[in-house]
Amino acid sequence: MKVNKWTAALASAGVLSGVTAAQAEESPVMTALASTTISGFVDTSMHWNPDEQGSSYGTLPIYNKFAGNKNDGFNLNVVNLTISKPLDESQWAAGYKAELWIGPDAVAYNSSINGDNTSDFGIKQAYVELRAPVGNGLDFKMGVFDTVIGYEYANNNANPNYTRSWGWAVEPTQHTGLLASYAIDDAITFTGGIANTLAPRINNRAQPVKSEADKTAMGSVAVTAPESWGFMQGATLYGGAVYGFNGADNQANYYAGLTLPTGNDKISVGLAYDYVHQNGGGNTSNDSYQNVYGVYGSFQATEKFSVHVRGEYAMGEVISLSTAGDAAEIWSVTGTLQYDLWANVMSRLEIRYDNVEDGQFWFGTEEDDSWLVALNVIYSF
Repeated sequence: MKVNKWTAALASAGVLSGVTAAQAEESPVMTALASTTISGFVDTSMHWNPDEQGSSYGTLPIYNKFAGNKNDGFNLNVVNLTISKPLDESQWAAGYKAELWIGPDAVAYNSSINGDNTSDFGIKQAYVELRAPVGNGLDFKMGVFDTVIGYEYANNNANPNYTRSWGWAVEPTQHTGLLASYAIDDAITFTGGIANTLAPRINNRAQPVKSEADKTAMGSVAVTAPESWGFMQGATLYGGAVYGFNGADNQANYYAGLTLPTGNDKISVGLAYDYVHQNGGGNTSNDSYQNVYGVYGSFQATEKFSVHVRGEYAMGEVISLSTAGDAAEIWSVTGTLQYDLWANVMSRLEIRYDNVEDGQFWFGTEEDDSWLVALNVIYSF
């Protein structure tokens, strides 16, 4: 009879008898735990704003889209703890994922059930995952999951740059609902779902009186060029949309992203576009829109050293307003040097410049220039 190390340790400590250990080893609970994985990371940073001119300068909301003043000092960003069981290859596979955030960034993620936005503990994702034997397999997620659109992720270690893009700043982050995905083949995958709201708050409702009608709809498609496409093999086109209640009014988000082969496996290039239309409380004269264009480039110089750049142009305005100063424009460029000297550690030095022209309507800041020099160190386990 085979007894795993965890059960054996409990038995040797006297917590379980030999008989109990054998029973535990063969129980459905222990079988499920055997396929559970634990992972996560600890994310830290240092920010320096070299030309800070006031208490509000340098606090552009895009600096990770998280609240709290990180200027000119050392920061704990977040501790991520993920417990999961991925789907296996069986026809009726089942699994789950619980991704927890602890620390300052969890406060601003605004995922708390009551929406008080004061706790430094947040649930980033928590869902049950199921597969039904329909065609190639129809997969479902029910619970709290990441949004289906965007080039970047909330987790810093999943992105080429430390700070997030302006495109990410205007996108939803998470939803509570049901999401289905289906892969026609290795080249085309469809995703679609329904959620309570576009806003991130867990279990929130758009309109409590008629919540059965006011739901958020989302969908996406990913197309990867097959080998028969020659030099375009591996190129990926991704498009998606989310429409629903954003916490104040209805909002529509549209996204398109493209990654392109370069002929050099050390160089990667990506393009991203976001369009957002926000309803003005039923009054079209108060509607607003935003466009964000992004260009990404990465160069893997050596096994440990890489260079990443991002350029963006963003603009938007309230539709009814045409006087000078009502439109907003932003030019942004970010350069990141990454050197992975220690095992499991991502260490990055980043320089970022943002030029904001009259951005108070939806960027949350007045006209200004902003520089940031940041050191980001993340340990992943």
